[in-house]
Amino acid sequence: MKTIMESEASRYFSIELLKWYLANKRVLPWRMNRDPYRVWVSEIMLQQTRVDTVIPYYERFMEKFPTAAALAEAPEPEVLKCWEGLGYYSRARNLQAGAREVLSLHGGVVPDNKEAVAALRGVGPYTTGAIMSIAFNRPEPAVDGNVMRVLSRYFCLEEDIAKPSTRIGIEKLAASLIPEGSAGDFNQALMELGALVCTPKSPGCLTCPVMMHCEGRMAGKEHILPIKTKAKLPRPETRLAAIITGSGAHEGKLLVRQRPESGLLAQMWELPHVLALPGEGGVAKRKGRGKAAAAAATASAELETAAASIAEAAAPAGVGSLMDRHAAQADYLSRMLSAEEGLLVRPTSWWGETEHVFSHIVWDMQVFRAEFGFWQQQAGADNVDDAAVADESASAVQLAAETAPVYGLPEGKAPANYRWIGPEQMKELAFPNVFVRILRDYWQGLD
Repeated sequence: MKTIMESEASRYFSIELLKWYLANKRVLPWRMNRDPYRVWVSEIMLQQTRVDTVIPYYERFMEKFPTAAALAEAPEPEVLKCWEGLGYYSRARNLQAGAREVLSLHGGVVPDNKEAVAALRGVGPYTTGAIMSIAFNRPEPAVDGNVMRVLSRYFCLEEDIAKPSTRIGIEKLAASLIPEGSAGDFNQALMELGALVCTPKSPGCLTCPVMMHCEGRMAGKEHILPIKTKAKLPRPETRLAAIITGSGAHEGKLLVRQRPESGLLAQMWELPHVLALPGEGGVAKRKGRGKAAAAAATASAELETAAASIAEAAAPAGVGSLMDRHAAQADYLSRMLSAEEGLLVRPTSWWGETEHVFSHIVWDMQVFRAEFGFWQQQAGADNVDDAAVADESASAVQLAAETAPVYGLPEGKAPANYRWIGPEQMKELAFPNVFVRILRDYWQGLD
């Protein structure tokens, strides 16, 4: 790679790319100035997200949290609500955690120091390079997928970019290409070329400012480079969700719950939902320890058998119709909410379906309307003996499976992570995109 760094093609690339960028760069809100905090926020938002999508979120975010100190001191739910719709919510949490470190360690000012920036929460090698080069004009490479694609094609590099060793080599190459005194503009030029011209599937070679010396194009490999081993496909999951309507004091409201403090979509709000039966038999694994976990697993197995029996009995000649499947799913949803949450509801109809894609999971969300019954028990109580939980869970499952719940009883006190909301509370609580879509469509359907 040393030969590449010193080649005529390298010098040509640096000069022509920078010239092209300065003449054609897009007007973007984070390019208004070189404030390191603004650069930092933009780079975090742009991870896995298109520029056009990010712009309105960025402008709202900067208006609400104009400085690192403002972000550091804001309540986390407020930050998550402002981030709502961008996805990958750990980015928002890490950004706020990093802002708190900037406030406590650096007086609220992002430091002009590579090691200090790299030590901030959620700041990796790419973001470090972007902040140091764009904000402080330091000759640091900022190598992301766009940059690896551009350089792999231009220099016809056929190493697997998924390998850390290849990334390290490309980072060294990118650093060697930075023109003296123009680190920020050059790194943004690389990103711009990858985003607008040297795109993943349809590279615009005829409009590329550096096409004359592009080795990948000359070798006819621009459509197969870069080489990258395929990532593991996301795991499909069917989720059964309930739009639970209230009555009396909660007339016109829906029951929602807050997710745990850690893990996927931590502390965000959602409709109650459960993992559906596996498509190829077997029982969904229940996490936990001791007798309580064993009881939950046994309950799941019993409920799966019951739901499957209902579907089989209703299916004509062994062929399950869509209506039969929805009936079995609704029954399973009701039983599992009872067993897992102590929440008794009566599904009344299938409402619709939607999909939500994570990096590692794809949720197929089947949504049912349901009427609230009552709280059978206070779910999630602290300091409860495992054996007592196991006995209580087993009793609850047996009651749910063997007797028809009596609906319309006076409502008990809901667990702390549940609450009733109307459309106005949607402005306060942060929901993942999939539930924003469901709730928006539900409220609009009532108008």
